[in-house]
Amino acid sequence: MFKYLKQIWNSKDLRKKILFTLGILLIFRIATQISIPGANIDAVRAAMNKNQLLGMFSALTGGSAKNFSIILMGLSPYINASIIIQLLTVIVPSLENLSKEGESGRRRINQYTRWLTVPIAFLQSYGMIALINSQAQVEIIQGMGDPAVMLPIMITVTAGAVFLMWLGELMTEYGIGNGISLIIFMSIISSIPAGLASTLTLVQENSTMVLPFVLMILLTVLILGFVILVTEGQRQIPIVYAGRGNRGKSDHAILPIRINQAGMIPIIFAMSMATFPSILGQLFMNSNSENLKAIGDFIGTNFHQSSFLFIAVYFLLAVAFTFFYVSITFNPEQVADNLQKRGGYIPGIRPGKETAKHLGQVSNRMNLWGGLFIATIAVLPNLIGMLFTSLAFGSIQLLISGAGMIIIVGVVLELIRQINAQLVMHDYSKFY
Repeated sequence: MFKYLKQIWNSKDLRKKILFTLGILLIFRIATQISIPGANIDAVRAAMNKNQLLGMFSALTGGSAKNFSIILMGLSPYINASIIIQLLTVIVPSLENLSKEGESGRRRINQYTRWLTVPIAFLQSYGMIALINSQAQVEIIQGMGDPAVMLPIMITVTAGAVFLMWLGELMTEYGIGNGISLIIFMSIISSIPAGLASTLTLVQENSTMVLPFVLMILLTVLILGFVILVTEGQRQIPIVYAGRGNRGKSDHAILPIRINQAGMIPIIFAMSMATFPSILGQLFMNSNSENLKAIGDFIGTNFHQSSFLFIAVYFLLAVAFTFFYVSITFNPEQVADNLQKRGGYIPGIRPGKETAKHLGQVSNRMNLWGGLFIATIAVLPNLIGMLFTSLAFGSIQLLISGAGMIIIVGVVLELIRQINAQLVMHDYSKFY
């Protein structure tokens, strides 16, 4: 391990990229602590502690929501814009053609994503501020009904989202890479110490919580190991390229299809859809209409995060969105066509339609297991929380949410690949 770290430090270019990335992440952490002037932070934090959904959102934004920071929304507007553009790429022919133009097309699509982030952040800022205010005992900002008060705050939060997006792109261009993912990763791990400290305080006050605490640590480690195994799992399809090797011999390659092809996107979709009724219910409960209040009470009673109905809907949506997202991002016909153009084929499978059919079948099988894996990891913390409550263990929760585990594992594994690739380039350049 020490030798590996020394090798990284001796690589001048890699060292500069790592230090630059750490500097940007430090700026991000500072920004999460800068609260919007005039906000009642105590009221905001009380609302976050009262509402599980808001508390979860605050954890995913590195505490910026709990601090009512200038980057209140985190990267959620950019993520939503990216998802919308990806969907439009399949629907709109001009965008689909643009996605096939290589690097120039990718840059144009990224530019469209940036533009779309601005109106989404502006609208989402109002919705988030109104939601937090509805859960607070007192107004988080005096005069929220006045446009002269709300508009500057919404513009500030929108600018914060754009600033955070810019920081992510700086890391991608001048740092190690995957800047957006690294910011999300930092947001998640930064919430772990506070959660661990509160749990330890609870254990100190009540000795009967020692066993649940130890179980929580063990379960977190076991689930992380399981996530790593499945994330790295793949079906390797052999590919033969006829007549491309030395003296006309065939070249052999592998087309990997991962179990988890969709990554985190299905959980984001599923969480948004599954929590939408709860958000509506909370707004209805504050309505002046008795009918809307009754609907809000019904939703709040029967559709909360500890209810079997919520868990079942969340699980099914995660599986469904896994198939939906992979159907957009993986096109068996296109892959089969590219293989045929390059003179490649799968042994025992005819090129063209038969290859596309085979790839589609393999992808669907992987999607089934991948979707079940994503859905299980997503709802597992809810199930464990319900189990602990039924066993009178109290409110001990996993250190990392299911969605957070998938993000952390994915980012760390990709980061290791990036560093190893940089080290290979550094060692290779010594001979030239």
